[in-house]
Amino acid sequence: MVDALRPAAAANPGAGEIFQILRDGTARTKAELAALTGLARSTVALRVDALLAAGLLRPAGEAVSTGGRPPARLAFNSRAGVVLAVDLGATHATVAVADLAGVILDSRTRTIDIGDGPERLLDVILADGAALLDTPASDGISLFGIGIGVPGPVEHSTGRPTNPPIMPGWDRFDVPGYVQRTFDVPVLVDNDVNILALGEHATTWPHVDDLIFVKVSTGIGAGIIAGGQLQRGAQGSAGDMGHVQVPSGSGSAREPGDERDLEALASGAALATALHADGYEASGPADVVDLVRAGNAAAIEATRQAGRDVGEVLATVVNLLNPSIIVLGGSIARAGEHLLAGVREVVYRRSIPLATQHLAIVQSQAGDRAAVLGAAIMVAREVLSPANVDRHVAARTR
Repeated sequence: MVDALRPAAAANPGAGEIFQILRDGTARTKAELAALTGLARSTVALRVDALLAAGLLRPAGEAVSTGGRPPARLAFNSRAGVVLAVDLGATHATVAVADLAGVILDSRTRTIDIGDGPERLLDVILADGAALLDTPASDGISLFGIGIGVPGPVEHSTGRPTNPPIMPGWDRFDVPGYVQRTFDVPVLVDNDVNILALGEHATTWPHVDDLIFVKVSTGIGAGIIAGGQLQRGAQGSAGDMGHVQVPSGSGSAREPGDERDLEALASGAALATALHADGYEASGPADVVDLVRAGNAAAIEATRQAGRDVGEVLATVVNLLNPSIIVLGGSIARAGEHLLAGVREVVYRRSIPLATQHLAIVQSQAGDRAAVLGAAIMVAREVLSPANVDRHVAARTR
């Protein structure tokens, strides 16, 4: 069976390609690596020795002997370096330091206002990152890269936010360039839903190849994993379902000609506005959640209807992409089963039977660290790609 997450083997694998085999955490001998790659043992030995010298591999004991001296086993050294992972939201910022396997070693969270602008907020985040790197858990270990998730559309190839609706002052701002003034390492930037999808996939559904993560909070967006790979689209805007016009289903109370998009109907901000207009104390998503948890009938029905509206859009997505799992996350999804019930009600009714035969629609299980974990995974995959490993080995073994 072909591993969808592993690049196709090169005709003559270098150190970087051999390293990919060991990233699964399984220790192997040089003979096993030679058998897997088809290379001569002498060639494998040279490349493995270079990876050892660069610190990317470590000795992992001895294999069972078949006669003579037991062969040594080698494993991925996840503590060869660290990455910084940043989850930047509308009102919070979490900065974490993680090893190269994506294990979070330490983190800091603070309250922010995304409207303060990029320079001010990035300076705060970079100071927190520097403090984390100066702790005993990561002191003296090389920083390999930085991954950042932001609450808006991102042109992934440049790392620049593009027309982000809740990020005044951030449009086309060169986030990687600004960060690299402080840390001269690769910097990757993506929207928050994509990194949430990566974190949820890694922690809860690692063996599922087709998953959609839907965040319903201040805004609405989706992260799409298909064939085991995060799908960003041509410019990085894949999954922007919040701006899809919602079909008016049977039983809908909407007026004919109502052309509002999903975010205007079902986001936490939209629910808060509607409830406030009806006389309830609601100024944002957190107030909606509080009302639902308190058993407020109007808030519960509004959240259930939001789920139906999300389901109207997701039904089309299910028919197009045929995922195995849809995960609902974000603040509104955490208010209880009401959003989930509304989504299920519509998706199972409107999608084709073959697409929903084994489809599970569930709440997020990854918790508060899903986003920073996803950011760590994003940057680790980039800096440990075959080409980048080859460059790292060459630089460390000159």
